[in-house]
Amino acid sequence: AIQQEKKLLEEIHANADLSIDSSSMNVHELRQMIIDRLTSQSGSEMGILVQSFGFKNGVPADTDFVFDVRCLPNPHWEETLKPLSGRDCAVVKYLENYPEVEEMFDSIHRFLVTWIPRFEKENRSYMAISIGCTGGKHRSVYLAERLAKALREQRGNLSIRHRDLV
Repeated sequence: AIQQEKKLLEEIHANADLSIDSSSMNVHELRQMIIDRLTSQSGSEMGILVQSFGFKNGVPADTDFVFDVRCLPNPHWEETLKPLSGRDCAVVKYLENYPEVEEMFDSIHRFLVTWIPRFEKENRSYMAISIGCTGGKHRSVYLAERLAKALREQRGNLSIRHRDLV
């Protein structure tokens, strides 16, 4: 069963930022190792995950803040943009043409810059921020990338994930 599980998880393992062999650790040692590994680059700063997702596949269960961006113009309906993602230049340019996209970014960014330090003062070690659109391919990816870039200017312990981007 363990060998089968390892085989099933090979792809995830290959893409992981962190891999820990916990076979000889108790839960307390594992927790401390994770804390040490995640905070070694940035001191005691809270770790932050910014992730995009598609509502059609459900809201991520492990999230602290969910921002719904389905009200923004959808590149999916443009034939040339449909196969692309929010990381592609053509999609970025498309979304940058709409003032409401910039308004949404500014609102979410201001909210996070205001509230993240307050959560951090409560000794939180980790926070997950999720940005969702319909399919998790265009709008949420674009905004997650922008937010991660903006937050990285002020914070070091930040990672980004695009759950539904294949």
